[in-house]
Amino acid sequence: MKRGAPVEDIDENNLVVGKPKTHAAGIEAVVVALDRGIAQAGLARTARSLLRLNQRDGTDCPGCAWPESQGHRKTAEFCENGAKAVAEEATLRTVTPEFWAKHSIEELKSKTEYWLGNQGRITHPVVIRPGDTHYSQITWDDAFALIGERIRETTADRTVFYTSGRTANEAAFMYQLFARSIGTNNLPDCSNMCHESSGSALNPTIGIGKGTVSLEDIHHAELIFVIGQNPGTNHPRMLSALAECKGNGGKIVAVNPLPEAGLFNFRDPQTVTGAIGKGVDLADEFLQIKVGADLALFQALGHLLLEEEERVPGSVVDHEFVAQNTDGIDAYRAARKTINWAETEAATGLTRAEITKVAMMMVASKATIICWALGLTQQPHSVNTLKEIINLLLLQGNFGKPGAGACPVRGHSNVQGDRTMGVWEKPQEWMLAALDKEFGIESPREHGLDSVDTVNAFENDNVDVFVSMGGNFALACSDTVLLEAAMQRVGLTVSISTKPNRSHVMHGQTSLILPTLGRTDTDDKHPSGRQVLSVEDSMSVVRTTQGRLEPVSDHLLAEPVIVARMAIATFGEDHPVNWREMAEDYDVIRDHISRVIPGFTDFNARLKTKNGFILPNPPRDTRSFKTDIGLARFTVSPLEYLTPPAGHLILQTMRSHDQYNTTFYGLDDRYRGISNGRRVILINADDAIELGFADRDQVDVISTFRGEERRADNFRLVVYPTPRGCAAAYFPEANALMHRELVARESNTPGYKAMAVRFIARSEENVLVAD
Repeated sequence: MKRGAPVEDIDENNLVVGKPKTHAAGIEAVVVALDRGIAQAGLARTARSLLRLNQRDGTDCPGCAWPESQGHRKTAEFCENGAKAVAEEATLRTVTPEFWAKHSIEELKSKTEYWLGNQGRITHPVVIRPGDTHYSQITWDDAFALIGERIRETTADRTVFYTSGRTANEAAFMYQLFARSIGTNNLPDCSNMCHESSGSALNPTIGIGKGTVSLEDIHHAELIFVIGQNPGTNHPRMLSALAECKGNGGKIVAVNPLPEAGLFNFRDPQTVTGAIGKGVDLADEFLQIKVGADLALFQALGHLLLEEEERVPGSVVDHEFVAQNTDGIDAYRAARKTINWAETEAATGLTRAEITKVAMMMVASKATIICWALGLTQQPHSVNTLKEIINLLLLQGNFGKPGAGACPVRGHSNVQGDRTMGVWEKPQEWMLAALDKEFGIESPREHGLDSVDTVNAFENDNVDVFVSMGGNFALACSDTVLLEAAMQRVGLTVSISTKPNRSHVMHGQTSLILPTLGRTDTDDKHPSGRQVLSVEDSMSVVRTTQGRLEPVSDHLLAEPVIVARMAIATFGEDHPVNWREMAEDYDVIRDHISRVIPGFTDFNARLKTKNGFILPNPPRDTRSFKTDIGLARFTVSPLEYLTPPAGHLILQTMRSHDQYNTTFYGLDDRYRGISNGRRVILINADDAIELGFADRDQVDVISTFRGEERRADNFRLVVYPTPRGCAAAYFPEANALMHRELVARESNTPGYKAMAVRFIARSEENVLVAD
């Protein structure tokens, strides 16, 4: 039965630590998914939403961006965490004006994100002004008037428009058009914090910043690498694709610092074997690598492949492909001619024999896919690391053929689509020229602020208006303490949100919260009737998404409508862009997109086809590479890895099985055996002893970067099978330790997987330990 919002917040003294699991999903996942849905939304509403999830003409999951099959789809085409994401949005719990009247900002600042997010859906627009202690209700007209007034009072360069990956294509297109009509490219987005490094590596080497494989390629690959990711938690539907690959005779190599359950065994609850608890073994080889040492591994693999090619000419290198389609092979071959095995083994924590065995698997494979996620993108040398992946794929011609290619696995459901729609602080000239031609505006050419730049702009008091389309900027970024203080000095913050979050309480001097429809909500308050939106998945498939649930309040507006009304309040009705027309009929938005964005010709018509449509991808489609030289590039990078100072460990952030980004569904990270608490540090047993600590010791954590320190208190050490010299903590609790200047070169992505930390003992507290 439906349960109310939690009254009590997290009590870290209730931490429970048990044994990590060695399998993912199973019947338990079904039970948890249904329990969470029914608790939030009741049985009927849960069934109605889940049965439409990821179906044709249904709702695209607001969770991850894993694609749907172009063929048969199961009745239950969702995973446990997708069901949790829907439960959060479909909830019948509500945050009314009475909630804000009851809870002061000072009280809400003391609450965790778990408590805030679980209060329910926001029902009315609210405002807080200088001197106020509580948010209070405001009319939509007054809210938009306030936004327009503040934007007109400042200069374009002092406005910032942040975007979360949940935003659909149509809203994202309008949002970037609004910002550029104002005169700014200050369009930071969540991609800046995750896969920006991927685009920075892929664009100059293969001519496109996206992956080059399809779901069918995953099914038919001979060899798949799953690197720096935890699919069992972050994109569980990937496990079904990996299981199908194994069923077709493919092999899988998992490379990760933590031995995550989803890398080893998948119990598909929709199969007999999964239901009875047997499942499919996934990883044929598991390389438990040290954090930040992947570049060293890939260089070693390149050395071994070329060594084998010398021993048996023609056994490894696709010479015809390399000669016709690439540049730089001679320099790459020379760079990989020699290797220091002692340094490589020390850097990676792997043996030469382990690496050689995997290299021979690559030699045997005629179709290899390399998948990666944030474990590779959030270190200073991440871009070079990813370029080494491209080197390996180019060497064997693993582009433009079935079962082969590069696969950056995107986390948020439309983060790739938002970038396609132009949400980027560094737009290309063709995009701006197309916008100007289509709308009769003059887009700014100067590059804008990304997420890290925005943190610095806050710190330097260079932001007057900050608008957030979804997301939770205060909690998602680095340098949490400094950022929260700086955000409270901004003149106006505007949050377009579905539920309360930390950014609402670390607000500007004046702050608006504008409640919006979610993916599962019906969007039918338009002259042209019910509207449909679109999204782009990780593999460049564009499809429809539409909600069918009755919204919890009559006072919610759709994101395109909110953007249009902000624009009208800013510019008036006499503006080159007809904002009202787009808000009233989303087909009009798509007609504009079809004339601005390549690959979207006849957008409206193609969107209505059975499976939507697939965007052009030259490396995949024609084995062509649209770089500045018309060829794919081999690159040469120096050996680089992370080495902590004496008495320190390298800390990486991770997500719990019960969260999605900054949203906490619950407190049960059951695959790792951790529940009822989040302030934990996973540490190798030998490292704990060497540093003078024991399992379950309570510590304060100090990070160091360029002589500066950051501190986060009250963590619990949990002995765990991590590599020596490496530790792990949950995101975003560990973000306070992240110096904002610790970033990946070229991409400027925060170095969440590269923090050097040490520990200071605290007094002992009781903790319940599971048998």
